Amino acid sequence: MGGKFAAVLKLTRIEHSLMLAIAVVAAELIAGGLPVPYKFLLALVPPILISMASFAVNDYYDIETDMLNKKRRPLVEGTLSMDDARNIAIVLFVVGIAASILVNLYAFAIALVFAALAWLYSYRLKEMLLIGNIYIAFTMVIPFIYGDFVVSRTIPANIVLVSFVIFLSGLAREVHGMIRDAKGDIKARHAKNLVYRIGIMRSAVIALVLYAEAIAISLFMFFLFLPFAYNIVYLVPVAVSDCALLYVAIGHLYRREASFYSLSRGVSLGAMGLALIAYLAAALVYVGI
Repeated sequence: MGGKFAAVLKLTRIEHSLMLAIAVVAAELIAGGLPVPYKFLLALVPPILISMASFAVNDYYDIETDMLNKKRRPLVEGTLSMDDARNIAIVLFVVGIAASILVNLYAFAIALVFAALAWLYSYRLKEMLLIGNIYIAFTMVIPFIYGDFVVSRTIPANIVLVSFVIFLSGLAREVHGMIRDAKGDIKARHAKNLVYRIGIMRSAVIALVLYAEAIAISLFMFFLFLPFAYNIVYLVPVAVSDCALLYVAIGHLYRREASFYSLSRGVSLGAMGLALIAYLAAALVYVGI
């Protein structure tokens, strides 16, 4: 039983959901402060469950690609069945959307739209040139928009800037993912994505430019926008994150070995997680919590 539970957590990429929860809380603090305790906890349920469901349905449709790319995932290893993945996704989507109704209408609308898009992405959008990648990058942004609308009815400039940083970094990471999975994507799904169209080197250059833009905005925020302005609690972890992303981006220009791809995936995820912690810490210091 414990082994199957661990497989479910692996299937649904629980670590990503925890990052989304941090993003929601950071957005709430930046936008106006935390809601009352019961609403605070309730508001975390939809993004966590819908994110978990999204990964489950993605693996359901990506089984052939993952097998070709020799990924160590529950469906490939046989620890969970295709039916398991489909049923887990359905339950998590339904419960996540239902919980969002109790938050507010904005939360419900966001949860419903992104649950539908998550299924559509795995089924079809992924195969469309850049559309699927843009969608994935936007899913990294939406927790900030969602968290903002839990406590507010407008989107302030600091949330907009954070959203741009996350979106650009997320899109760059997606490009690196296409480079990493090029063999399986092209052979199993016959994907005609960015790497197929322009090649690995040019795709790596585009990712580098996207990361550089995100880094520039993150530094710009330190000088002009609260709660980040001249906040050392924000600057230090963001600087470390920016350096890590730059290392990954430059490495993709000339390194092609599987060991680097595996390392870069973990480094980029860790760097983006560190940036989320920086946003949260800066907001906590600013509001005096």
